[in-house]
Amino acid sequence: MKKIKPLRFSILVLCVFYLSVWCNGEDESVAAPMKRTEVEALYSAIQAFVGKWWNGSDLYPDPCGWTPIQGVSCDLFDGFWYVTELRFGPLHDNSLSCAYNAEFSPHLFALRRLKALSFFSCFVSPRRYPVSIPTQNWEVLAASLESLEFRSNLGLTGRIPSTFGELKNLRSLVLIENGLTGELQANLGNLINLRRLNLAGNSFTGRIPDNFGGLNSLLILDMSRNSLSGSLPLSFGGLNSLLKLDLSYNKLEGKIPEELGNLKKLTLVDLSNNKFSGGLTKSLQNLSSLEELVLSNNPTGGDLTSLEWQNLRGLAALDLSNMSLIGGIPESIAGLKGLRFLGLNDNKLTGDIPPKLASLPNVSALYLHGNNLTGEIKFSEWFYGKLGRRFGAWDNPNLCYPIGLMPTSYAPFGVKLCQQEIMKYETHLGSKVKNGNWDHIDSKPMVSLGFSVCGVSGLVYLVELLMVLVFSFSPYI
Repeated sequence: MKKIKPLRFSILVLCVFYLSVWCNGEDESVAAPMKRTEVEALYSAIQAFVGKWWNGSDLYPDPCGWTPIQGVSCDLFDGFWYVTELRFGPLHDNSLSCAYNAEFSPHLFALRRLKALSFFSCFVSPRRYPVSIPTQNWEVLAASLESLEFRSNLGLTGRIPSTFGELKNLRSLVLIENGLTGELQANLGNLINLRRLNLAGNSFTGRIPDNFGGLNSLLILDMSRNSLSGSLPLSFGGLNSLLKLDLSYNKLEGKIPEELGNLKKLTLVDLSNNKFSGGLTKSLQNLSSLEELVLSNNPTGGDLTSLEWQNLRGLAALDLSNMSLIGGIPESIAGLKGLRFLGLNDNKLTGDIPPKLASLPNVSALYLHGNNLTGEIKFSEWFYGKLGRRFGAWDNPNLCYPIGLMPTSYAPFGVKLCQQEIMKYETHLGSKVKNGNWDHIDSKPMVSLGFSVCGVSGLVYLVELLMVLVFSFSPYI
């Protein structure tokens, strides 16, 4: 009999052992190493959201192994599978969609290894089935939960639970387009590891807590489209890591804090549609990384020339429309070579339009309408052809473009022709009359033919005009 080498023998024994375990079912954890309590908690939590019809044990007997559930992700800890991500809603074609009467189950908090939890369009009926976020048990997920999201849940009502403030490992808190109300909880300022805080599109009221300025790891702060009021906390000057700040469509008031100029990493600032006043904050010119600055629809006031705009060299969009700004348009704006959008419309700006604005290489929209700008627009036909209706200069009563400069199809919409040639003819005509001893006509300057030739004054004028022509061309007659 041929001898088997020791190494081969060991491998053979090991294979036979695992085969026997698999076939006899003596150790279920080899095939599906997931604790029964974890499986039961997962199935019960899912049933509460998607409906009692859902039978996980029949459909998904191995939810972290061979038969995974869409929206459920797992990781191995100490040789066992644990649920780490749970996502409800129509994110994908085969995602778990919530039932019309979805509700929270206490079994959700038995999943102690959860890192990410999200609900998209799960609670959609604020009148028939309003649902509030549970106020208890969030603390049991404090050690694991890193991302918590509620998106597009109009039926999700009530306040933000104060127990959210105990989720100390949270990196992302997103509560977008829900039916949440009330004042913002100050203890959210305890979440010092947050990178993203997005509370947009709810009905939050009251002031922004001062301690939000202590979230110095934040990269994105979005509290737009709410009803927040009061002034912007000076403590926001401590958000040194912040990249995007969006507080638009609220009721915030007071002066824009000088401290915002400390946030040198900001790429977007949107404070539009609020009640900010007190003029433009000069420290905004320190935000050299800024790509979008949107301050429109605020009664801010102040002089546009008070800032050195060329310092914002990375700016691609500048919207300062409807802000009651005064003064002229500074030429320094023409130094923003990356600028694609410039909105200065509906202010109280005066003076000429700097011709250098046409030299902006990337500009595709330029709106200056609704001001008190004067003089000639000295842009090229190519510029008007490039922008078309995206160049807005209408509703500036004393603004015009030179006659004969371009075809009518390229003329700036809503801007009148300059009257230079007509005025030159009238000036020349007046000098001829004077040389012909018709000095009394100089006391009646001719601006236009805005009278009826059938009246007495019209006949007198025509007689005088004929006599002027006779005297003017007498050498040739």
